[in-house]
Amino acid sequence: QVQLVESGGGLVQAGGSLRLSCTASVNVFSAYNMAWYRQAPGKQRELVAVIASGGHTNYADAAKGRFTISRDNGRNTVYLQMNSLKPEDTGVYYCNAVNSWFSKVEYWGQGTQVTVSS
Repeated sequence: QVQLVESGGGLVQAGGSLRLSCTASVNVFSAYNMAWYRQAPGKQRELVAVIASGGHTNYADAAKGRFTISRDNGRNTVYLQMNSLKPEDTGVYYCNAVNSWFSKVEYWGQGTQVTVSS
């Protein structure tokens, strides 16, 4: 059974940093496009950053310049380095994996809470 396990969330003061990790128990991790989403209280889930199987990255406007997504295919892990955190970054962060060959093959993690205090 495929699992995405996130870690690294927590409570941090505004201006601080956190690094989220997501390890996926999938075959051929390198074939997956990986992404981080977040959901703030009372809001819809939104895309934060994505890294394609080939390494190309893309970011939501709110994340540009502050967040960096990266992947280690040898460890089946994707990371989200978050710097200069703001209270509005508070939410549950979810890891997402979509197979680049078969886009209907998609998995979600359980989420990790990030809370940024002002």
